[in-house]
Amino acid sequence: MHLQSDICIIGNGAVGKAAALGFAQAGLSVNLLNLVAGAPLESASSDGWDVRVYALNHVARNLLTSLKVWDAMDASRIAPVDSMVIKGDGEQQAGNLVFDAYGARTDALAWIVEDRNLNQALDTALRFAPNLQVITGRAVQLRTTSDNAEVQLDNGDTLAASLVIGADGGQSWVRGQCDIDLDYRPYGQRAIVTNFECEKPHHGAAYQWFTSTDGIIALLPLPGQRVSLVWSAPDALAGRLLAEPLSRLAEQVSIRSGHPLGQLRPLQPEAVKAFPLTLMRPREIVAPRVALVGDAAHVVHPLAGQGMNLGFGDVAALMKAVAEREEHRDCGDARVLGRYARSRKEDILLMQVATDGLERLFASDFEPLRVARNFGLNLVDKLPVIKRRLIAHALGKTF
Repeated sequence: MHLQSDICIIGNGAVGKAAALGFAQAGLSVNLLNLVAGAPLESASSDGWDVRVYALNHVARNLLTSLKVWDAMDASRIAPVDSMVIKGDGEQQAGNLVFDAYGARTDALAWIVEDRNLNQALDTALRFAPNLQVITGRAVQLRTTSDNAEVQLDNGDTLAASLVIGADGGQSWVRGQCDIDLDYRPYGQRAIVTNFECEKPHHGAAYQWFTSTDGIIALLPLPGQRVSLVWSAPDALAGRLLAEPLSRLAEQVSIRSGHPLGQLRPLQPEAVKAFPLTLMRPREIVAPRVALVGDAAHVVHPLAGQGMNLGFGDVAALMKAVAEREEHRDCGDARVLGRYARSRKEDILLMQVATDGLERLFASDFEPLRVARNFGLNLVDKLPVIKRRLIAHALGKTF
């Protein structure tokens, strides 16, 4: 078959689904290629708490609200982040920096949302979206001309469109087909994620500890007295932690964090996952008739929790560029894609520089540097104007 549409989206994660939903609701015809052969689009359900969570900011919430997805999620499983406590390393974790929603003049710093909760709401919305066809298959070739792009599938079918959107993750097939150069650097770390019950209430606070030897430990609030762990641990330490019972991991987190939430206990049923951490910087996020979004366009360290937010920011910016195009230009016109790329350049670069710079800064155990970075945390904590400007970028808002 030869299937023609305005837009063809490759990738079945949350960013790709949001893009498909947004463009379909805008009146454009969309083909969404689900890359997992034989797998249903809808996420598997479970009674437990998902170990994969996202700290969604205001840009993400505004986009999902405009798509009528935010209110379709299970609100009882979403936790607002009212404050964030950042601790340095060294004696008594000498550095200290606190952000709070009141000081940032906003209702919440972020919202902690499970991957399953988000994807189930997106899947439901996609079933009712007009002008949208979901296709399961494997793409084998991408060809572009001056006025069209074609994606060849392994079964012989062809998906033709004015614009192809690559939303297929860090190992993007679309990016590879476009021969876009990539700066790649592994951090030598793995993100260990799991969930705990906590003895003391968290009061909507997210905690983060920077250490020079053990990586970066973050505890994010979940509804009730529960927290989600994201531990960016060096590979050797990650291997040891994953080989031990989850109760032992809870003890290790409690010890290294100084017990701010009392005793931690693994949530039942027990579940833990680990993801290798890398920095990926494609030299371009557009090519003829092609736009990259999400991890296909950038992969950053999770220490700021901004990966998914950057992806939703990409979708919002691309939708805006397409919606504001001149009448004689189609969705994949080079000028339209150029505007999208320019609109995203600053936000992506700032987040790449900030996350990579902080990881490098706190990875060193050089004592004078340790003293300087802790002093810096304490200094920023005493400067409310600077704090508001820093948090504005993370929230996607201007104060």
